[in-house]
Amino acid sequence: MAATAYSTAVLGAAGARLPAVPAAAPPTVRLPPRSFSPLRLQDAPRLSLLRVKASSDDTSTSAASGDELVDDLKAKWDAVENKSTVLTYAAGAIVATWFSSVVVGAVNSLPLLPKIMELVGLGYTGWFVYRYLLFKESRKQLADDVDSLKKSIAGTEAE
Repeated sequence: MAATAYSTAVLGAAGARLPAVPAAAPPTVRLPPRSFSPLRLQDAPRLSLLRVKASSDDTSTSAASGDELVDDLKAKWDAVENKSTVLTYAAGAIVATWFSSVVVGAVNSLPLLPKIMELVGLGYTGWFVYRYLLFKESRKQLADDVDSLKKSIAGTEAE
């Protein structure tokens, strides 16, 4: 082994070696005793109340309904006279959804405005419950309004 100038100066010219130090044992870690008893099976809630039964399901009905849905959509698309208008409205709806997402993100980044909007939403929800859901007569009026709106959208209402 080649001796360096530093080791020669420290250990002397004879090249005496330092005594070997035995490897120290890793320190032991003592955990505090547990203050709770481990969960025992008799302490656990009865699992027999929750039972799952596997059964075979006939998937041909769901596949048939999916095929019916696709056939129905194809028939409705073929019945559309002005396809470009429908595609324009669909593209406009996608752009409007994206734009509203951008606006909501910008409003959400303002420090106080999201909390104010949350309060406005809670206030409107409270008003809606009081106005339409709390009393029987107002619930009937709401149901009538919803039915008339569905009829006007579907085009079944007599004008």
